Amino acid sequence: MKTIACLAIFACALTVGGAAQAQDVRITTFKRESVIPLTRNKNMNATLQREFARTSRACPLDCIQPMRIADGVLTLGELELLDFLEDRVTGGTGLLIDTRVPAEFATGSILSGVNVPVAMPNFENRFRGDILRALGAVAQVDGSLDFTNAMALTLYSGGVWSNDAPNAIGHLMAAGYPANKLFYYRGGMQAWAHVGLTIHQSQNLG
Repeated sequence: MKTIACLAIFACALTVGGAAQAQDVRITTFKRESVIPLTRNKNMNATLQREFARTSRACPLDCIQPMRIADGVLTLGELELLDFLEDRVTGGTGLLIDTRVPAEFATGSILSGVNVPVAMPNFENRFRGDILRALGAVAQVDGSLDFTNAMALTLYSGGVWSNDAPNAIGHLMAAGYPANKLFYYRGGMQAWAHVGLTIHQSQNLG
């Protein structure tokens, strides 16, 4: 009887422990707590809603993007993006850029994301030079730009099916932005939402 009672207590403890563990929705098991206010959704019955629940879109324009979009430009996953936010953005040496149109950006974005729609760094935009200087490029006497102290940029858009971020990176590189200062979060908002990470109400200043 004593053995059976012990086993029952042990089984109960396992059940309670399992339930507690099931509620432990951390970002990852090996990463320290984030220094920024970002968590995962604790509701393990949550599902994707509205636009991000769609699995297919017409190609073109919405074709699946490659993992590597340009030589020297690193592609990031969620944990690498979190590192970028904690280290570069909070340190003032990096910027997270949301390349979606303002109406999409206004529905919610990743923490600290700044809305610079894909067309903004295009050479046809007469304000492109102003944008590049705001990112840290310095105008030279000959009219060229020095990007030595320019910020590191991570660009993202709606999801792996959106070419907004790749196109914006192409525009920046065409303007002389160094590839080693550019990063691509390929998963975009859809992947961010899919793993339950915090979506912040965006502040669109445009």
